[in-house]
Amino acid sequence: MLCIVPPHLLREIINRGDPGLKKWAINTITLSEQVRMTRQTFVETVISVSEQKERRIYDAKNKSTLPGVLVRVEGGAPVNDPAADEAYDGAGWTYDLYKNVYRRNSVDDKGLTLDSTVHFSEKYDNAFWNGAQMVYGDGDGKIFNRFTKAIDVIGHELTHGVTQYTAKLEYQDQSGALNEHISDVFGSIVKQYSLKQNATQADWLIGQGLFTPKIHGVALRSMKAPGTAYDDPLIGKDPQPATMGNYNDTTEDNGGVHINSGIPNHAFYLIASDIGGYSWEKSGMIWYKTLDLLGKNSDFEDMAACTFEAAGNLFGNNSSEQESVRKGWNGVGITIKK
Repeated sequence: MLCIVPPHLLREIINRGDPGLKKWAINTITLSEQVRMTRQTFVETVISVSEQKERRIYDAKNKSTLPGVLVRVEGGAPVNDPAADEAYDGAGWTYDLYKNVYRRNSVDDKGLTLDSTVHFSEKYDNAFWNGAQMVYGDGDGKIFNRFTKAIDVIGHELTHGVTQYTAKLEYQDQSGALNEHISDVFGSIVKQYSLKQNATQADWLIGQGLFTPKIHGVALRSMKAPGTAYDDPLIGKDPQPATMGNYNDTTEDNGGVHINSGIPNHAFYLIASDIGGYSWEKSGMIWYKTLDLLGKNSDFEDMAACTFEAAGNLFGNNSSEQESVRKGWNGVGITIKK
């Protein structure tokens, strides 16, 4: 189970928050673990496929039983529930990006129905892909807003499904950080695609709008400037490094998968900015083609080499796009050995 809010941030809330916030943070961690333990049974019972875009939105009604009550289906009218309608629209933009730009039929490339559950549990401070569907909490209202509010979060989590069916990156250490990184890349691209923004116009933030006005922070992560997304007494300071010089060698968070992902994130930002134009076209295509070149234990150097290879395959060896890839990885302290 892959969540958007990293465990280190929830632990900060437990250590720094008032009794109410501590309670909801502990509840989020505990419930997430319970869902993870029961994921396989759910996966086996809910998967269905379609030849066309197919979305189903469920309402858990603040319970923790999945999937919940069906409230909206493909082609159905809005239901005047912001969470349900945002989940529907965000899943649609994500599907459209993969279908129209990368010719991929849903996250599994076989037409997997995009199921989403909103209003999961009570004041649940997270959103996750459980291997078969999306699940969104409403947030506690003090630190976090509802998790459907950020379309890049929707794109991020659904992209975990894409990685699940392609690169199959192990969720540990650098391969796990790459798993998170790829979701951040395509989560940001989904947002840019929906807004028709080019690389210069994009904010390169992941989870912008999730924090309430009470929190001093703009998002969960910044691809443009890792380590600057938030700094607040309740949640601490954004710990992401931007370069290998500040790599965090930790055993927490599966070896820092949500922390060290800042390094390849920044590399992608540098590459997309140097190539220019709409990032879903050339830069995103390089990253999408790279999914088929990675192994389950690929590390950052492997990622750099594979993106360099993909750029050469797409645009030619010694092309300006391939040189942008080399420069971007150099910018974060990773040398491509080709």
